[in-house]
Amino acid sequence: MHILITGAKGFMGRNLMYTLKTARPDDVLYPIDIHSTPEELSEAARHADFVFHLAGVNRPQDPAEFMTGNRDFTASLLEMLEKHPPVVISSSIQAALDNPYGQSKRAGEDAVRAYAQKTGAQAYIYRLPNAFGKWSRPNYNSAVATFCYNVARGLPITVNDPSVMLKLCYIDDIVAEFLRALDGQPTRTQDGLCEVRPVHEVNLGQMAEMIQNFAVMRDHLDSPDQSDPFTAKLYATYLSFLPPEDFARTPVVHSDARGSFTELIHLGGHGQVSLNVSRPHITKGEHWHHTKHEKFIIISGEGIIRFRKPEEKTVISYRVSGEVPQVVDIPPGYTHNIENTGDTDMLTVMWANECFDPARPDTFRLPVDPAQEE
Repeated sequence: MHILITGAKGFMGRNLMYTLKTARPDDVLYPIDIHSTPEELSEAARHADFVFHLAGVNRPQDPAEFMTGNRDFTASLLEMLEKHPPVVISSSIQAALDNPYGQSKRAGEDAVRAYAQKTGAQAYIYRLPNAFGKWSRPNYNSAVATFCYNVARGLPITVNDPSVMLKLCYIDDIVAEFLRALDGQPTRTQDGLCEVRPVHEVNLGQMAEMIQNFAVMRDHLDSPDQSDPFTAKLYATYLSFLPPEDFARTPVVHSDARGSFTELIHLGGHGQVSLNVSRPHITKGEHWHHTKHEKFIIISGEGIIRFRKPEEKTVISYRVSGEVPQVVDIPPGYTHNIENTGDTDMLTVMWANECFDPARPDTFRLPVDPAQEE
């Protein structure tokens, strides 16, 4: 299929382009942007089997440019399409408003409707709310992008009215819906328009606070609870705005003669991930937990993990090796240790179901070897 994409270098166009390249490698893409020549546009329109019309004007110096960019260019493009392909147009929820931008977007929609009625082609009109995600443009028309960009650089943000409610669509959800339209299965509304789901509603102040918290959490090696879809999408967007020189954080390494222990990442209600380094022929642990539970994965070296229930004599042993990684559960109610039986350092990735709390460590010393128990 030959696919024409206007606004190909913009926020939506860029995300759509890269998705199409990987999801539909046999398709021929015709990216059109503001720097494309009339000849390139004409060639793309002549071959197009499907059109994603994502180009538009939303912050012109002269308000008259609204109609020029959103109505006139749309009408001109539609006249050029020789095969009368289906057309997706990215409109705006402001098309329902009577401001210059909304009027121009509504006029673009009308041009697409007229094209569909005249040619019999399918028209997919999406009135999108504010979009957010990677590759969006800060200090332009997205508060999410501006806040993420500034907070990631320690710059101030301005929240004039924190109670303002925003309706937001994530870029991956938009692209996924566009691909459904490409397959002839758009999500339609009762009024004949198309829509992207889900739409996330959040007030401006709450969103700003979330983004500011992301920066603090990174400094503490904390990760937000991403079981909430909006939080996961907003956090991914925030990370995409990190300066390239600021990707890394250095955790605190606790070292002694036995090796080291480093808390790598805190996952809030989902616990923490740590790295344990054991020197050759060193045994660590010798404790048990009431409720806390862990998982150990040897990624380098070899050793033995041993378990025993308090007041019992039977010791359970698991031989472990980085050559054949295993995920070994450390259940509550078992004292346990881990011995490096090799001649090189043994590296163990450890997950615990809760972050360490010095005020409530739930860790009690008890040798695994019953002969050592006092």
